[in-house]
Amino acid sequence: MAAAAAAPEIRHRQVEANGITMHVAEAGPASAAAPAVLFVHGFPELWYSWRHQMGHLAARGYRCVAPDLRGYGGTSAPPDPASYTAFHVVGDLVALLDALRLRQVFVVGHDWGAIVSWNLCLLRPDRVRALVNLSVAFMPRHPSAKPLDYFRRAYGDDYYVCKFQEPGYEAQFASLDLKRFFKMAITVQTTGSSAMSLQKMQSSNKQITLPSWLSEEDVSYLASVYAKTGFAGGLNYYRCLDLSRG
Repeated sequence: MAAAAAAPEIRHRQVEANGITMHVAEAGPASAAAPAVLFVHGFPELWYSWRHQMGHLAARGYRCVAPDLRGYGGTSAPPDPASYTAFHVVGDLVALLDALRLRQVFVVGHDWGAIVSWNLCLLRPDRVRALVNLSVAFMPRHPSAKPLDYFRRAYGDDYYVCKFQEPGYEAQFASLDLKRFFKMAITVQTTGSSAMSLQKMQSSNKQITLPSWLSEEDVSYLASVYAKTGFAGGLNYYRCLDLSRG
């Protein structure tokens, strides 16, 4: 029996784009002529969420590009919370595509990455060949309904999206066991007002059994990166919800 082919190497580099420095993971052909896929992660995630998909598609001839978004991982984190609107982040991605000389890409987004990807399609449809989004459906803009007002009415002020609006709330993560936090956050099956509640996570004694697609090594990687960077960048996306809607 022939040996299984080795997984394609994932390459890392820093790219200057839109006034920030972006950490970018890449796999597959480096040629601008190869069909390219742009992977856009969510919260609390990193480029790392896409490592398996990158390997699969790279082995089939696709150029795979997965950046850490603004405020995450190895990418710059501007201190002003107002610098995390959809317009800023879409601008980052367009500038990244320009730097990589990629005219059009297939786009795959998850969670906040899905929101960013919807906006990329709206603002720069000329750069998108096709879109695959996970977790977050398209939310049409309604001039008289602001997102934060909706979340408060639907779930109350203790809902995590609302709690994340509080200045300095990122300090709450400092007291958490980050490995346990990521295990709970990534495998959460709760919806509604109790979803992503840090207080409930801290008080929970639930035994967590990792699924086959999440290893202790994966959890340790995420925890180690966030221990260095903190959570302010990710929370700033939530703080710009109303700004992004206009």
